[in-house]
Amino acid sequence: MQCRSNCGACCVAPSISQPFWGMPRGKPAGVACVHLTAEAACALFNDLRRPAVCANFQPDVMVCGQTREEALHLLQTLEVRTAPTC
Repeated sequence: MQCRSNCGACCVAPSISQPFWGMPRGKPAGVACVHLTAEAACALFNDLRRPAVCANFQPDVMVCGQTREEALHLLQTLEVRTAPTC
């Protein structure tokens, strides 16, 4: 599967627990990454400063669904189900 144009759901829904360039405290779930462009693309794509978790993410219908809204829902659900419990 190829990334959907104007989506960026993977740059919004999941959290990133490690600091990275431009976001020294990481990224909370549901907050857009500072590198998400107006076209919903990653400004750090193919940049060494891009977090490994982002570089390793592979689009798949199981997490991307058929629309941006479905992708946000699926990724948010995955985020909740995999969040550490205290």
